[in-house]
Amino acid sequence: MRNDARARLFAPIFTALVASAWIVLWAWGAGPYARYVHHASWSDLPGVAAICEAVPGGSLLLDALLHSAAWLLMIAAMMLPTVFPLLAGFRRLTAARPDRRVLLALLVSGYASVWALFGVAAHVFDATLHQVAERVPVISLYAWLLGAGVVGLAGAYQFTRIKYRCLEKCRSPLMFVMEHWTGRNARRNSFVLGVSHGAFCVGCCWTLMLLMFAVGTGSIGWMLALGAVMAAEKNLPWGRRIGQAVGVALIVWACGIGLMHAG
Repeated sequence: MRNDARARLFAPIFTALVASAWIVLWAWGAGPYARYVHHASWSDLPGVAAICEAVPGGSLLLDALLHSAAWLLMIAAMMLPTVFPLLAGFRRLTAARPDRRVLLALLVSGYASVWALFGVAAHVFDATLHQVAERVPVISLYAWLLGAGVVGLAGAYQFTRIKYRCLEKCRSPLMFVMEHWTGRNARRNSFVLGVSHGAFCVGCCWTLMLLMFAVGTGSIGWMLALGAVMAAEKNLPWGRRIGQAVGVALIVWACGIGLMHAG
């Protein structure tokens, strides 16, 4: 297949893959194993069930694999659309190479590995907090503070210097590829390129992703909203202003939670 034909097919195939991830998430969330997609929100405390219930008749390893698969599916649905310009630019750069598909797969793998590590850390922290709350009932009475804190943190982070630095890296994908792509040891270079971009992406969006744990992961509506915000921030000309508006809205929301429970 000629390069121009491949170029025309790249965007539709990419869109179909992302759409498939959303469909699978929706179907999974409506099925008998939805608990691997949904985690309890802080508004559900006290009495929340254990985060990682074993598959009936299954093993702890299978349980962990299903949680990991659900998280990576969320990342594919929410984050891949935000890095489409990077992937498209890298595809053009390597279009003449016979191993271009392998290099693109390694780039995506490197990117996904960073978000996978973030997911492990976030899930462990979230599960630990839930377990502590179950053992210390008084914490459950003030669970709203944790939710308000996460929402407020996400809002305040939108205005920090590190957020802007990471966002600028994400908003200049072609420059990022040119800075990090050497062509030497191409497979390793592709994976490291994905890891590097993933690290900046996490630096840009980690607090927004934490909102999933404050409101309960697995909500298709929340994932669509947060994914749209992150994609707009990175890819639209007025993305920074959208991010600032979201920051203000989150801070107001956190204050509203506080006022609701003040009495």
